[in-house]
Amino acid sequence: MDGVLNLYKPPGPTSHDMVSQVRRIIGQKKVGHAGTLDPPASGVLVICLGEATRIVEYLRGWRKTYRAVAVFGAMTDTEDATGKIVAETDASHISKAMVEETIKHFIGNISQSPPMVSAVHYKGRRLYELARAGQVVERAPRTVQVYSISLLDFQPGRRPEALLEVECSGGTYIRTLCTDIGRRLGCGGYLSSLVRTAVGAFKIEDSIPLEKLENLVSQGNLAQVIHTTDEVLSTLPVVELKSEEEILRVIHGNPVPISLQELPTATPADCSPVRIKSQDGRLLAIGQVHPAGDGTTLLHPRKVFRLQVPSAQS
Repeated sequence: MDGVLNLYKPPGPTSHDMVSQVRRIIGQKKVGHAGTLDPPASGVLVICLGEATRIVEYLRGWRKTYRAVAVFGAMTDTEDATGKIVAETDASHISKAMVEETIKHFIGNISQSPPMVSAVHYKGRRLYELARAGQVVERAPRTVQVYSISLLDFQPGRRPEALLEVECSGGTYIRTLCTDIGRRLGCGGYLSSLVRTAVGAFKIEDSIPLEKLENLVSQGNLAQVIHTTDEVLSTLPVVELKSEEEILRVIHGNPVPISLQELPTATPADCSPVRIKSQDGRLLAIGQVHPAGDGTTLLHPRKVFRLQVPSAQS
């Protein structure tokens, strides 16, 4: 089975655990996910099956939407509720208006340092491995984009709680965001709970729990919830190949000369990904357009998908 599944991850298991369960249920080894959810978090986990595992890199940059509960007046060593409290203070003076004003400063391009308890690599090792060994290392800050933050609810008190809805780019650490908001408020903060409500066009209300997935497989109806690779990549512009010769070149990984008139929105200087399709609608590859040295334009296939190769005589 090839395609993409909108899976619901409950709190508790790791994203890898969920992948293992999907492998068991559908009886297929080639399964991966397109963006980790920490064990305490729940919500949308995009699962790629078969050939679709090759498009993960194009899905990780999708916009993501979260509902997060931030607790103010304390900080933990993991930036979430699973860690030890390392600092605390009475934050009963924090008001709803103060939080609403503060979160405005976190909209747009912001810099984040990955938390120590994360899967980021440092000199060949995962940061969480170093953290378990009691090591703290310098982490290079990364620029991420927060498109919007809304305060949905606020509960005052010694440790006030704020329910936030965040729409952001891939790679954004919501627990770091909560901690940084707390720092700006002057009282510290950490992430208490997290639900991922959307990844791109995949919404939590359409996500499939493992129990339902098992039922669909047992009834032979798995295909009902699988999105095709072409459907998932529908936001990428299409370049359509006109001849069998061009198709043969692409599916063997070779570039094809192309005229500027055949390009949709991509330009030679753009080099952004495009879908390469045949005239009968088959998705052949994901490619990029590059100018050649002799003034011509070439369409380079980057990810060629498995399909029946036509004969040279056909």
